[in-house]
Amino acid sequence: MEIPLFDLTRQYMRLRSEILEVVDRVISSGKVILGKEVNEFEREIADYIGVKHAIGVSSGTDALVISIKALGVGPGDFVITTPYTFFATASCIVRNGATPIFLDVDETYNLDLDQVELFLSKVKEGKMDETVVQNGDIDRKVKTVNKVLDLYKDIKPERVKAVIPVHLFGRTMDLERLERIRERYDVKIVEDAAQSIGSEWRYDDGVVKKSGSIGDLSILSFFPTKNLGTYGDGGMILTNDEELAKICRKLRVHGAEKKYFHDIVGYNARLDEIHAGILRVKLKYLDEWIEKRYQIAQMYSKELSKNSLLESVPDVDWKDGVRYHVYHQYVVRFKDSHIREKVMDEFKKREIGFSIYYPLPLHLQKCFKNLGYKEGFLPVSEELSKTTLALPMFPELREDEVEEVISSLKE
Repeated sequence: MEIPLFDLTRQYMRLRSEILEVVDRVISSGKVILGKEVNEFEREIADYIGVKHAIGVSSGTDALVISIKALGVGPGDFVITTPYTFFATASCIVRNGATPIFLDVDETYNLDLDQVELFLSKVKEGKMDETVVQNGDIDRKVKTVNKVLDLYKDIKPERVKAVIPVHLFGRTMDLERLERIRERYDVKIVEDAAQSIGSEWRYDDGVVKKSGSIGDLSILSFFPTKNLGTYGDGGMILTNDEELAKICRKLRVHGAEKKYFHDIVGYNARLDEIHAGILRVKLKYLDEWIEKRYQIAQMYSKELSKNSLLESVPDVDWKDGVRYHVYHQYVVRFKDSHIREKVMDEFKKREIGFSIYYPLPLHLQKCFKNLGYKEGFLPVSEELSKTTLALPMFPELREDEVEEVISSLKE
């Protein structure tokens, strides 16, 4: 039985008539750039996430580049982020002339906020505050952060401008703690919610917020494989700051608020009308699709948590109905790299789709060699790159297909 990692066509066959109607409506209107569909989609996304402003752009990558630019981050500045993510999270920093600071991830696959606070307390306050550590091996974390600090010995506190947390694979980071970090250390937060639209976090006072709602700026991606994806590229910038929203709107059209009058040098980074129209159709079904992803994840976790080959599975419960994980990907961790290789060989024979996210962490990429990171500096990210594997995951995945994947792993 051939089982794809992701299949765009099953969803399309269900929505085909609605999609074709939108495409015809947009083209027939004669308005294909920044028209009604983009305006309405921006409003609908802002309402869905719970922010005041949404700015449609050409991709998640461009959303990141524009966000960093809008914050005034540039040459001589530094931005903290994770090495275990897609390249765009770090490239947007470099493309604006700034320098990334990579810190390790924790068992959730997300940026370790303990390490973020250890680093920031040392740089911003002059002394590493070990009381910020909430989970895990404090000695290992301090050792990791000290190695990274040695790479940035001459860094000035005021030049560490921002943190880019990534809600990787759809798992929400601690939004409440991110807000505290922003306040304590005077840094901007740029949420990379490219993989997590619809995920949530419950605050200590009971308030529930969505990923993408608390950043000074936040971004979404509508790449075709995303939980909300179009048939091409698309992205969105989110903010509650009116001035930042104005800057981002200018930057997406060559820095012009009024056509042919350019206040700043910007980009050609608009979300197309056709994509906005398609995404408006799909947004109506997003919560339903997220529920189906959760059900599939529950099926996987129930059986795979007993599997002796696996070190861990992403079994994240929706406590009290709060969607802490929306399962953009279902990524398991094997006990060692040799097991992963054997499983991949078996999956190939059985025509079961899979992918490695990500085979080489960013701090070890050739293009970042100048930063001075060596193998062993960020051990959790490095180990995950050798031992994790994404299993088939999309809302239209059938129960018998899930059972076949589980059975193949058992055998």
